[in-house]
Amino acid sequence: MSGNPAGRPPGRPDKRLLATQQMLDEMRNIVAVLVGKALEGDSNAAAIVLSKVLPSVKAQAEKVNFEFDATAPISDQVAQVLDAVAAGAVAPDVGRLIIDSIKSLADVRASEELEARIATLEEKQG
Repeated sequence: MSGNPAGRPPGRPDKRLLATQQMLDEMRNIVAVLVGKALEGDSNAAAIVLSKVLPSVKAQAEKVNFEFDATAPISDQVAQVLDAVAAGAVAPDVGRLIIDSIKSLADVRASEELEARIATLEEKQG
């Protein structure tokens, strides 16, 4: 059972609504001050205003097409990527992403192989 079954008396304001309204009013003042400082040349204020107004730009890697043998040993795969970077077919930052991906896949494969070896040893012991 509610502590106040009749509910809030009419005309009595909701405290949360009042607090929210007060914060919004203060925020408007803060934003106005920041914009004013930014217009006066304050670079920190300008950075704050712009970071909240403009969406952040996220880097997007372009699609690449080069000769790549995924069945080759890991060192050969990395060499293929480096050759593509050297030839200008792949941007250096994209090449690094590809090499990092190759390394991650190699780590996963090594973990799987180790897990399989352990399972085989445990099976032999009993």
